Amino acid sequence: MTLIIILLLLLSYLLIATTHLTGVNKAAISIFLAAIGWVVYIIWGNDFVMDMHPGAYEAFLDGNAASSEQVKNFIYDSIFLKYVGKAAAIVMYLLATMSIIEILNTNGCFDFISEWIRTRETKRLLWTITLATFILSANLDNLTTTIVMLVIMHNIVKSRAQRMFIGSAIVLAAVCGGCFTVIGDPTGLMLWANEAVTASDFSSYLAWPALAAWVVPTYLIGRQLPSRLDIEWGVAPFRGDDTRLNRWQRMLMFLVGIGGLWFVPTFLSITRLPAFLGALVVLALLWVVNEAFNRKLMNADQTSQRRIPRVIQYEAIQQMLFVMGIMLGLGVVSETGVFTEVADWIDATIGNLWVVGILSGILSSLVDSFTIAASDIFMYDVWNAGDYAQNGTYWKVIAYCTAVGGCLLSVGSVCGLALMKLEHIHLSWYIKNITLKVLIGWLLGLAILWCEVLIYS
Repeated sequence: MTLIIILLLLLSYLLIATTHLTGVNKAAISIFLAAIGWVVYIIWGNDFVMDMHPGAYEAFLDGNAASSEQVKNFIYDSIFLKYVGKAAAIVMYLLATMSIIEILNTNGCFDFISEWIRTRETKRLLWTITLATFILSANLDNLTTTIVMLVIMHNIVKSRAQRMFIGSAIVLAAVCGGCFTVIGDPTGLMLWANEAVTASDFSSYLAWPALAAWVVPTYLIGRQLPSRLDIEWGVAPFRGDDTRLNRWQRMLMFLVGIGGLWFVPTFLSITRLPAFLGALVVLALLWVVNEAFNRKLMNADQTSQRRIPRVIQYEAIQQMLFVMGIMLGLGVVSETGVFTEVADWIDATIGNLWVVGILSGILSSLVDSFTIAASDIFMYDVWNAGDYAQNGTYWKVIAYCTAVGGCLLSVGSVCGLALMKLEHIHLSWYIKNITLKVLIGWLLGLAILWCEVLIYS
């Protein structure tokens, strides 16, 4: 039955890689993998349990007779819920951060970005909008940050050809900004939750590689744009019936939301509680401030009808379901022992984690960055020493290579797919105009990471 689970995994990888052709949503594929995989596992649960957890199962029986019901109860209590908890911790964090962005966006707190980038000069607009994306993505979810910035860009740049280039730079900035902090990308969250990395060490190593992977391709993209952009500055959003918040109120809400998330790593280190609980505390505080500032906003019915960016809602829900499905699906594969065998094969045949990182980055561009990163993480445990210890080289290489490598093709990340959907970009155009630029920045960043490891290890 292990073969069936492996085939389900490979089929899911194939469908995820071709979602831009088939139109099947990645979230639906991952959920299918998780559900069917665990059904197959529990049907033949006795074989899997006796192979992987004989001692724990004997302790669970506590002298009682073994039966099919006992096996199912053991799988549910001792195996399945463990993976549900790990996946739920990440999904809850994403839910909190995406809710924070929705509150900020609904109250016009991102108007400051529109004001900051207000120019017709190509270089200034390109660098200011991508810098804002890079910074926000490092503190918030990179998908939602991407969508917010793409919407801002879409509303002011009227030339679709120019939007395609600027949008590609925004996606790259969001991915690079998210990959160098433990709270900016699901992969970093997963590594942090597994105690494979600490927040400060992770960021100190990946900051310069991520910066290089963003700056170099953005410079090259800017050279393909005209000196003056086709821009139309319309009436600023979130006025009149949308919000009555004045400038200082919106600034305060922005600082509570973004600044609060800066405190999450400290919250975890002090309390040892999951990161999502700290994010929920920030959400609760922001929610209270939101209610206090908007208490005079007409009436309850009109308040509930204020414009909420539906694109954020839908994409956020899909992202959360996708992450949940992938982690549960990979969990069932891990319980068959296949990942351990694959890791042993990689160690014996490749034996170089940098090569593994490069291959993972290429696979990320073809399949999906989080899917490949999660697969790599599931293959190894956190050891006491070496490249696989806490803050070991392997975790940093995988985090960087899969995140930025996913941008080699527009289908390699959910951020890239959001760009394709919003600007109707074809994969062939992206390969022709963007891929080589991203490749140069990716390899340069990887070289910087290699030098850092060489110097400080």
